[in-house]
Parts: sequence; structure tokens; C-alpha cells
Amino acid sequence: MALADSLARRLLEPEPAYRQAPNNIEAEQALLGAVLVNNDAFWRVSDFLQPDHFYEGLHQRIYEIVATLVRAGKAATPVTIKTFLPSDLDLGGLSVAQYLARLAAEATTVINAEDYGRTIYDLALRRSLIGIGEDVVNVAYDAPVDMPPRQQIEDAERKLFELAENGRYDGGFQTFSNALKTAVDMAASAYKRDGGLSGIATGLDDLDRLMGGLQASDLIVLAGRPGMGKTSLATNIAYNIAKAYQSETQPDGRAKTVNGGIVGFFSLEMSAEQLATRIIAEQAEISSSKIRRGSIDERDFFKLTEAVAEMQRAPLFIDETGGLSIAQLAARARRLKRSKGLDLLVVDYLQLLSGSAKRGENRVQEMTEITTGMKALAKELAVPIIALSQLSRQVESRDDKRPQLSDLRESGSIEQDADVVLFVYREEYYVKNKKPREGTPEFDQWLTEMENVSGKAEVIIGKQRHGPTGTVELQFEAEFTRFGNLAQTDHLPEQM
Repeated sequence: MALADSLARRLLEPEPAYRQAPNNIEAEQALLGAVLVNNDAFWRVSDFLQPDHFYEGLHQRIYEIVATLVRAGKAATPVTIKTFLPSDLDLGGLSVAQYLARLAAEATTVINAEDYGRTIYDLALRRSLIGIGEDVVNVAYDAPVDMPPRQQIEDAERKLFELAENGRYDGGFQTFSNALKTAVDMAASAYKRDGGLSGIATGLDDLDRLMGGLQASDLIVLAGRPGMGKTSLATNIAYNIAKAYQSETQPDGRAKTVNGGIVGFFSLEMSAEQLATRIIAEQAEISSSKIRRGSIDERDFFKLTEAVAEMQRAPLFIDETGGLSIAQLAARARRLKRSKGLDLLVVDYLQLLSGSAKRGENRVQEMTEITTGMKALAKELAVPIIALSQLSRQVESRDDKRPQLSDLRESGSIEQDADVVLFVYREEYYVKNKKPREGTPEFDQWLTEMENVSGKAEVIIGKQRHGPTGTVELQFEAEFTRFGNLAQTDHLPEQM
């Protein structure tokens, strides 16, 4: 009897509530009704709300049709969209036409459209979070022996980043019309941006003219032999972009960069203090060696404090951790973009990164993993990445020491994965080292040669997927490690 009584009590107990995925059908109906009554409501949510953010499949289809019609400049009403929906659907005793009419009839004011849109968007994010959480639990239970926990953490972090940035997972096919819209938006941004560039301006006019600025998703390899100034050029570009940063607030509350950019700088070789000293020297026009020694006078100190006060406002973030792997670097870059924003990433330099290489793999295979991962990260974050690279010593054995693509270390992977390859070359460096004895005819010839090359540098564009190759001449002030625009004689005003 005791067993029967226990079963009876358990049968009489209420069933545990079924946990339904977070959704709000009423908010979806209210938003669609507002859009059908007044198509202007669509523009209040179109920046952040996508069809797959709706929970109900029919609502996804209605919103998709409305978006297509409104963007084409056509009216989206119950009458115009019903022909694009199945006519045989039974919606609780209502036909599709009746359901659309009811949505419009019960619509609230267009003023509330954005609030409804945010509600739908937030619930979609929560559903996606549930999916990620379930994946984390399932993979943790059933992970294969050769899958370390760190790999699962990085995978979960990547998914969370994609969710935070896009509201949905990337991947799969997209329509050509979406790609066209993105291209038009890029052209519009270029029209409004300083210099009319499609990419981010480096502050070096002739280089920008050939490259159109730094393009989103591009991997830009900046290579050179020691002493050529590749780190100086990278810091100059990074600071120029951070200094020019301007943003505007979007309808969804997020800041959108309209000029310059937020810069992340991975300094794997120098400390953050050394990097900051270089930039201070450049901006204050004080030799970095004088700053380190403390041999500056009162006038220099005033210039230094003025420069620092202005520099503190620049959104430039430095990570000085050495020995990073490509996976660790990617994880930190994602966190920076999520927490502060990110428009440009600089890595100094490629050969100091490590891959996930198993013991016994050679360096060429490891470098292939690093460059492939770097290109994938540029696409994922949708920002340009400037990765510095060393050149092999074979440059020094040639009479003409201008670098070329074959001089890249492990050049197969670097050359293949890079969208742009830039070489820094300073003839002055080599001429200076050939100084003959004073008082000889060779010395006079050397002086003339030094005068021709002094303070000049070349940036050689050895590869560019979407633009021309060529050489850009820049000014280089070695004392301040500063690159700048070179005044060309044919561009100077006429002398009176």
C-alpha cells in the first residue's frame, strides 16, 4: 500500500514547467504591425535587427519580405506582401491575409518600434547564448583525448565574440545584394572620410594614394632588414591613426569609427615603455636617447609634457607580452575589440610568434600556421592587420640591396597569405657604412652621394591584391625615428 500511495502522490504532483527558449511573440507582432502601418519604422531597427532574430518562422519571413520591399523603395503593406507568403497556412483559424490585416490593425505607434526591436534582438542573443552554453557542456563531456581544454576555451571565446559583435554567427552564403550593399556603404564611408580613402589613412599621403588607405580584413606584411626602420614606420602609422580617431553613436548605441581608428599594438620585442618613448620622441621632436638619459633641458621638458598631454587621448593599446602563440594573440585581440573597439592591429613581429606546432614540426610549417591564422583573424575582426617581418640575409650579398618578395623569411606562406607586402628600404643606411677616409677623392664622392640619400626612405609595395605595386619615397628623421611625407620638387610652389 505504501508503494501505491507514493505512486499516487507522484502522479498528482504537477509536472515541472517546460523551459521554452526565451521569446516574445507579442513584441514581434507589435513590431511587424508598426512596420506594416508605417514603413519608416523599419529604418529604426534595420541597423541591428535581422530576420533570424525573430523566434517565429512566419515572422522571420514577413520581416525579410518587408526589408526587401522597403530597401527597394516599394510599399510594404498587408496587400503587397501577402502574395509572397504561402496562402494555405492555417494560423489559428486565420488565413495569411487575415493575420497580416490583424497585425496592422492592432499596431501601436511607430515611436515604440525601436524598443520592440531591441527586445526581439536581446531575446535572440539569449537563445544563442543557450546554444553556446549547451555546446560547451557537451564538448567538455565528450572531448576527444587530443583536444586540450585551452582549445575549447578559445573556441567558446571565439563564438562569444562573434555573437557579441554580430548578434548571430557568421558563415554560410550571403546574397549578392548584401555584398553590393556593403560595397556601396564602403564607398559612402570613403566619400565622407578625410582624403576620400576607402581604407584608414596612414597619415603618409603618397602611400595612401597608392594603397587607398589600410583596407579592412587585409593582412599587410611590413618587412625590412635590421636598421631600416620597420618598427618606427609601424609606430608612426599606428599613432597617426589613433590620433585622428573620431566616432559617432549608432542607433543601437554602439560607437562607429568615422575617421582614424582604435589601435591595438602587440609589441613582442620591445616593452611598452620603449614603444612609448619612441612615440614621444617622434611627437615632441626630442631624441629618444636624450629622453632615456634624462639629458633634456627645460624647453625640451615643456615640449615633452605638451606632447604627452595630447598623446594620452589617443586610443592606442599596447600588449608587451613576449612569446605569444597565434591562438593567444587572437583571443586577446577579440577581447580588445569587444571591450574597447578595434580598427587596426599591429604585430611586431611575425617571427616572434609561435604556433600550436607539435614537437618535430619544422619552422616553415609553424610559420604557415601563423600567417594563415593572422589572415583569418583579419577577416574575423574585419580590421587591417600590419604584421612586421624580418628579411633573410641574402639581401646583403647583392649589389642592389632593395628587398624583393623572395627575401621574405619562410616566404612561401607569408607571400601567399599577405594581401599587401611592403618593404622599408633606406639607401642612407648602406651609404653611411661605406664612409671612406677623409681627404680622398672617394670621400668627396661619398659626401655627394650622402647628400642625395640623406633623410630619405623608400616604401616598396612588392605585392598588392587590389592595387598597383610601386615605390613611395618618404622623409625619415633618424634622430626622432619619424617617417613623414617627402616634399617633392615638382610639388613645391614656384619661386619668385
